[in-house]
Amino acid sequence: MKAVTYRRYGPPEVLQYEEVPTPIPKANELLIKVKATNVSSGDCEMRRFDIPAFFWLFARLYLGVFRPRKIIMGQELAGVVEEVGSQVQNFKVGDEVFAATKTQMGAYAEYCCLRATATILKKPENMSFAAATTVPVGGLNALHFLRKAAIQKGEKVVIHAASGGIGTYAVQLARYFGAEVTAVCESKDFALIKELGATHCIDYTQEDFTANGQQYDVIFDTIGKADTGKSYEALAKGGRLLLANPSSGDILSAWFKPKRAGKKMIITMARETPEELAYLKQLIEAGEIQAVIDRVYPLQEMVAVHQYVEKRVKVGHVVVEVAEEGT
Repeated sequence: MKAVTYRRYGPPEVLQYEEVPTPIPKANELLIKVKATNVSSGDCEMRRFDIPAFFWLFARLYLGVFRPRKIIMGQELAGVVEEVGSQVQNFKVGDEVFAATKTQMGAYAEYCCLRATATILKKPENMSFAAATTVPVGGLNALHFLRKAAIQKGEKVVIHAASGGIGTYAVQLARYFGAEVTAVCESKDFALIKELGATHCIDYTQEDFTANGQQYDVIFDTIGKADTGKSYEALAKGGRLLLANPSSGDILSAWFKPKRAGKKMIITMARETPEELAYLKQLIEAGEIQAVIDRVYPLQEMVAVHQYVEKRVKVGHVVVEVAEEGT
């Protein structure tokens, strides 16, 4: 099969499009013909091994000390079940599925094996493969953090980097939970983000949302670029600051910062469970949330994909089409 591999950490050019053996499913696994995968900034960080110091040693041991242990990246996919292991009962050949690959990775390829108990479900009927592959990471991260915030109807919620992969889902989910959403992004994206459910938009290139005198119940920094100290001060009594991509300093601050007026910082890893994916699937099929796709590339152009994602100008998701919809 064709796959995109990397055998050393570094710039996008370390990615290679080549022929590799097709994986063989174990008794408890599915062989999935990958139709589409999604490339996030997290993929780029993994490729160049740009990891916060707090996680550096653990990540190095897990990903590979001197070189990548798993040469095929890809954290989410949408595709068709090609083969099922002898112990698999909940899927059959021909099922259209979407999944988070988690530690197995492997979605940058024509075929991928996943355990039948992984975060994998039949994809929403009203979603294309390209759209479905954006849900298991971006959608699940947004849902995980916003649930941690326990948003109440009418609360004021800021989504920082609202036009990104996590941000576009977070805006929709916060609106669905009944929040008054303020989106922080560039002005060129205001029309789209308001369509997704934002009530207010702030252009971060022109205004610091923490300096306008407003106080918010929830601030969700989806990429770790907002000033954590200022964001904490912009919280109302009982406010929650959600940090999806924290620095080592943020983690230490969350541990030692005095808790004032019931405020708290929430730093956690998204679980990406089948139950949470099922919840998102219900919302998608009900028309409550949708994918935002910036560009679609073929698999063999993965170097260009990573180059584009690293520019941090994408709106929503950048999808890689591994096989055409009808094939």
